[in-house]
Amino acid sequence: MLSDLRAAGFDILAKNHAEAILAHDFPRQIEELETVLRDFRISLRELVGGGGGESGQTQRMRHELSDLGWGKHRFAVQTVVDGREREAVSHEVDHVRFAANGSLALEIEWNNKDPFFDRDLENFHRLHALSAISLGVIVTRGRSMQDAMLRRITGWMRDEGLTDEDDLDRLGLGSRTAAQKRNVARQVARGVPFPEAFSKKFVADKFGPATTHWAKLEDRVARGVGNPCPLLLIGLPETILTA
Repeated sequence: MLSDLRAAGFDILAKNHAEAILAHDFPRQIEELETVLRDFRISLRELVGGGGGESGQTQRMRHELSDLGWGKHRFAVQTVVDGREREAVSHEVDHVRFAANGSLALEIEWNNKDPFFDRDLENFHRLHALSAISLGVIVTRGRSMQDAMLRRITGWMRDEGLTDEDDLDRLGLGSRTAAQKRNVARQVARGVPFPEAFSKKFVADKFGPATTHWAKLEDRVARGVGNPCPLLLIGLPETILTA
C-alpha cells in the first residue's frame, strides 16, 4: 500500500496504526487517493503566476477528489442535557470520504501559515474521539519540494529567458507589490541576475519556513499533536513540478 507514492519520492508517514486501518477497512478509498496523487503535477509557470497560492492544478486535485466522493463536509456536534441543547459546534473538513466501514477526513495544506496544521490535527483528534472519522489525512509540500523550490523556480525563469519585470508582466505572471519590485531591483543593481533576485524574494515571501510544509507537519506529529487519531501524512515531492 502506498508503494507507488513512496517510489515516486512522496514523503509518507503513518501514525497510530493508520496503514493497518486503511489496508483492512479502506482499500478502495486509499487506492483512489493514491491514483489522484500519483498523476498530479504542478506547473512552475502557473505556480509563479498564481503568486504561490493554490494553482489551477491544486484546484484540479480538489476537483478530482470531489468527483470520487471526497467532498467537503461539515460535522455538526450537539450536546443535549435533559432534552435541552446546551452546546452546538461544527467542524468543517475540505474532503471527507464516507465508506461502509467508516470515514476518512483529508485536508490539503498547500501554502498556509503553519498553525493551520494545529487546526487540522486538533480537528481530527476531536472528530475521531467522537467516532465521526476513522482516520485523518494531510497532504502538504514535501521535504524535497521545499528544498528545491528556489532552485527550480530560478532554473525555470532562466530557461524561459525572463530577465526583467516587463517579461513577467507580458506573460501575466502574477502581481507584485511595489515593495517587492524595489527589493528585486536593489538586488539586480548589485549585480544579481534577475531570475535569482526575483526567485529569492518570491520563495522567501511565499514558501518560507513559517508556511505549511513537511518539516513543520512532522514536528507537530512528533510532539503528539492530534494523538491518538490515526494519521496518514503525505508530502508532495519535487518531481511533480513541471515547466
